[in-house]
Amino acid sequence: MNQPVPDQTGNDPLHGVTLKQVLTSLVDTYGWEELGNRIPIRCFQVDPSLNSSLKFLRMTPWARQKVEALYLASQR
Repeated sequence: MNQPVPDQTGNDPLHGVTLKQVLTSLVDTYGWEELGNRIPIRCFQVDPSLNSSLKFLRMTPWARQKVEALYLASQR
C-alpha cells in the first residue's frame, strides 16, 4: 500500500536555492555595474539594492529567468 514518494526535484539545478542567494552570488561575482551590463534592467543600473531588485525579479518572470540563467552559467 505504501509506495515510495518519487523525487519531486527532478533535474532542477535551482532546487533549494533562493532568489536572494542567486542574486547575492551574482553581485559578489560581478558587482552591480557588470550585472547591469550583462542584464540591462533598471534595478541593476540605477541606485541598485538587493531588496528593490528582489521585489522586481519576483514580479517580473522574464527578468528572473535571465538572472537564473546567468547564475547557472556562472556556476559551471
